[in-house]
Amino acid sequence: MAVQECRERGTAATVARGTAARELGLRPREFELAVQLGHVRTVSVAAGGRPRVAREEIERLRSGAGFPESLRNRLWAVGTAEAAQLMGVSPARFARLARAGCFAPVRFYVNRYRAVVWHYLAADLVEFADANPELLTGRTDPALRMELEERDDQRARSWRARRLGQLTVLTADPWERAAAVAAVLAPDQLADAVPDPYERAYLSLLRPDLAGIRTDSAAARDVIERVTLAVDAGEIGRHRERLARALATARADRAAPKPEGYVPVPRPAAGPALAPAPELKRGPEGDREAQAAAAPAEPAAPAGLRGWLRRLRRIA
Repeated sequence: MAVQECRERGTAATVARGTAARELGLRPREFELAVQLGHVRTVSVAAGGRPRVAREEIERLRSGAGFPESLRNRLWAVGTAEAAQLMGVSPARFARLARAGCFAPVRFYVNRYRAVVWHYLAADLVEFADANPELLTGRTDPALRMELEERDDQRARSWRARRLGQLTVLTADPWERAAAVAAVLAPDQLADAVPDPYERAYLSLLRPDLAGIRTDSAAARDVIERVTLAVDAGEIGRHRERLARALATARADRAAPKPEGYVPVPRPAAGPALAPAPELKRGPEGDREAQAAAAPAEPAAPAGLRGWLRRLRRIA
C-alpha cells in the first residue's frame, strides 16, 4: 500500500513528456533534443514506464531569464545550408570543416534518397566561429587544407561520441551505461567482448535507441545502422575498452539476471591449429549437401535463453 501511495504521489508531481513539451512551448523534436542535451531533466516513477518531467523542473525552466526564447535558442539545430549562412562561409567550406570533425552533429535523419542529413547546434557553430576565425575567411593554409580534405568523414564518429556522452550522463545505473556503450558495437564485436550470453541479453534489454528514428524501410534502417555502429578498428577498440570498464563497474554493483541454477560456461582455450579441411568441389546437389554437412555449425544459443529473455522483457 505504501509503495502504491508513493507512486501516486510521484505521478501527481510529474507530467507526461507531451504535456511538458506543450507547457514549455517546444515541438516534440525540440523537446526530445532538450532531454538528450540535459536541458530538461526527467524522472522515472514506475518500473518499465517512460520517464516523466517533474512539475518543479517545468517551473524552474519557465522562471529562467528570457524564457522561452533562451531555451529554444539552446535547441536551435540547423542543416548544412543554414549552418554555412550562419557562419558566413560557403557550403563547400562548411562541409569540409564538418567532415573533418571540427564540430559534432547533434542529430540526423535519412531523406527519401537514403542520404544522411546532419543537423548541428547553432550555439556550437557560433562558438567554433568565434574561436577559429582564420578558418572562415580567405584562403586556407595549403597544408591545413590538405589535412582537412584527407581526413575520413568524422561526422558519424563525432555524433556517436556525443550521443554516448549524453546517454551516460542521463543515467546513474551502471548496467544502463554499459548498454549505451554496447549499442555502438556490431553483434559479432559485442559477442566477442561479452562472452556471457545472459549479460549480452541484459545489455540488449537495456540498449537505448541511439538515433530515435522510426522507419518501415529496410534500406533506411541499413543507413541508420551504418551511422550508429562503429566500423573503424581504432574506434571499435576504444569502445571495447570503455565497455570493459563499464562492465567491471556494473558487475561490482550487481550481477546480470540469470535463470536459477545457471552455471557460466568458460570460453574454450585456444588449442593446436587444426589441419585444413579437404577442399570440396562444386558439383550436383549431393556435393552441395556434403559441403553443407562439412561446414562448421553455428553455435547454438544456451537452452532457454530466448524464453528467459522474453519473460525478462515482460517483467521490465
